Amino acid sequence: MLRVAYAALWIFIFSLPWEGVIVLPGISIIPRVTGGVALSLALLAIGISGRFRRWHAFHVAALLFVFWAGCVLLAFDLPEIPAKFWTFVQLLVVVWLIWELAPSRERQLGLLAAYVFGAYFAAFDTLMVYRREAGLSRRFAAGGADPNDLAMTLALALPMAWFLAMTYRKPLQQWVFRGYLLVGLVALGLTGSRGGMIASAVGLLIIPLTVTRLSPVRRATAMVLLSVSLVVAAVNTPDTLIQRLASTGTEVEEADLGGRFRIWVAGVNAFAQNPLLGYGTSSFKKAVRPWGVGQVAHNSFLSVLVEQGLVGFVLYMAMFVTVFLSVLKLPTLERRFALVLLATVGIAMLPLTWEDRKAVWFVLAALLGLSQAWITRPGEGARQPPPFQPAAVTARPRAARPRAWARAPGRIDAGNAKT
Repeated sequence: MLRVAYAALWIFIFSLPWEGVIVLPGISIIPRVTGGVALSLALLAIGISGRFRRWHAFHVAALLFVFWAGCVLLAFDLPEIPAKFWTFVQLLVVVWLIWELAPSRERQLGLLAAYVFGAYFAAFDTLMVYRREAGLSRRFAAGGADPNDLAMTLALALPMAWFLAMTYRKPLQQWVFRGYLLVGLVALGLTGSRGGMIASAVGLLIIPLTVTRLSPVRRATAMVLLSVSLVVAAVNTPDTLIQRLASTGTEVEEADLGGRFRIWVAGVNAFAQNPLLGYGTSSFKKAVRPWGVGQVAHNSFLSVLVEQGLVGFVLYMAMFVTVFLSVLKLPTLERRFALVLLATVGIAMLPLTWEDRKAVWFVLAALLGLSQAWITRPGEGARQPPPFQPAAVTARPRAARPRAWARAPGRIDAGNAKT
């Protein structure tokens, strides 16, 4: 039963990178169906066994954040509950499902692989859009999605793909994940997203931070692959997009950032007027209207600060802090990967309103699960795999061979003692 629930969760994670990006008849219902199946089977299994995993501090912080968001809405007595609040509730369920259905390292790696495969899907569709509309559009994104959102989604998969290529032992698996560097970077260039370019640069830091663990031949192969990927991405990016990406430094120097700086100033002013409670979920536009701004925050952290107040902001940031402290306990390779992925998420959230995006909450839940999978808990029989040598996701651990223990004279074997 739990295997079927995990399979449904795997498909759900696979759909995250292209959810709302690729619009086909019957496709948009996949995340809802698989998420519902995973939840139903998980609840049924827990009801039968009467056991569930003890929550981590991360889950407590997430629960308190969602609870606080609901309390703020009640305090303002809004005529209807915003859809964004129900998204927070759904995200809380998702992180619990990941915690409950993927307790082992192998299953966490499987979920990371699902996200990379989904990113492959979105990247290939972006390349197809470029082939069809090369002379019609200035920026390209699969399914007509927002290019900045798509770029950040693809950037998150870069460190995942490299980490999985170093983790899995079969050559075919390794090259499949390495290949995403080429496909993902080309698709990223076609989006023309300056924020996506910065996020991808942060995500690619995983390569120099871990390449020393490879043999000289594999190290040279990795450098060649990265160089080829960057060259191919640059060659296939239109000149207009290259000029746009090159203007990033000028935008920062002029404190413009595509008009975001004015929005951020208005958000800070709005927060100063109501710092404790905030203005309620989905109320950022209303909060900054007195300052002549009618847009979303374009900064996830400022959005939480204005909408949920200081209390909600502290609870939201507590989720990141608990994950950060947990991944510090990981071995060197996993720890560096986790820190790079966390940094990539942070960069992605700076220019976008992403506090309610499934990809962000998935990354936090996956990194927490990966860190806790290395901890052997009494009574759970958790197995700690050897460093850097995991079996494939579908592989089963070998059964331990029975060992004959010699009994010293006069000692009683506790296993054969009669009661």
